[in-house]
Amino acid sequence: MSSQADMTGAPELPFPRVIVTRPEREAMAWAQGLRALGVHSEALPLIEIAALPEISGLTQAWQVVPHHLAVMFVSANAVRFFMAARPEGLAVPSCRAWSTGPGTQAALLAAGWPAALIDSPDEKSAQFDSEALWVVVAGQVQAAVAAAAHAKPSVLIVRGADAHGQLAGRDWLAQQLESEGLQVFQVVAYVRQAPELTSEQCRRARQAMTDGSRWLFSSSEAAQLLLQTCPDLPLGQAWALATHPRIAQRLRASGWGRVDNVPAGLQAQAESIKSLA
Repeated sequence: MSSQADMTGAPELPFPRVIVTRPEREAMAWAQGLRALGVHSEALPLIEIAALPEISGLTQAWQVVPHHLAVMFVSANAVRFFMAARPEGLAVPSCRAWSTGPGTQAALLAAGWPAALIDSPDEKSAQFDSEALWVVVAGQVQAAVAAAAHAKPSVLIVRGADAHGQLAGRDWLAQQLESEGLQVFQVVAYVRQAPELTSEQCRRARQAMTDGSRWLFSSSEAAQLLLQTCPDLPLGQAWALATHPRIAQRLRASGWGRVDNVPAGLQAQAESIKSLA
């Protein structure tokens, strides 16, 4: 279970090692970021992100983007795949874009979405989730509903689906928006599925259950896919770090021996991890 993050030329850092389980693109960058902040880390992507076999749904969704109050992106991957499906010649988006955190916000800026039209929780927010986003956009939503003469304002949520086509993620924000009087449309932009781990990676994963390594989870789905790919791991002896209380709760329910909460932001997360060493 070697990682490119371990081959950056940086000096070896003291144990314990942190195993970053995000999808590959994010895992490699996050592991490198932790190492730069003094946390020994390696990447083991436990969620594979894949393109949709057919994108007609995305193409159709693009045609009505200007008519929405906002397009909400659940992740940076949602931004990348949705923007990649933008029909040639279609104007730059003119509605607002909502993101739940700095990674998604950065992806929107990189894709050319106007900065003045992006709403996201502050980078120092304690959590990056739908509830934190709602605090930012609630006033905007309520003003739009109050100003609507006839048709309800609408929001498009861009998200992923699992390997079976089921929507991935929570519906809290959709329910909140509907309760405020908005129409909510959802479109799938990519597929989240289990990675194909090698026998050596599974061997290293088993070792990391008992050698003091800290497993860092920003999604409880990653932990589920780990067990699906490498069954019969000794979870009761393992140490997990969760970036959200809901993830921590699910990890404990799954039998992880120790679970600690850590902040979602990189700097604060590194400091928290070092305090637990």
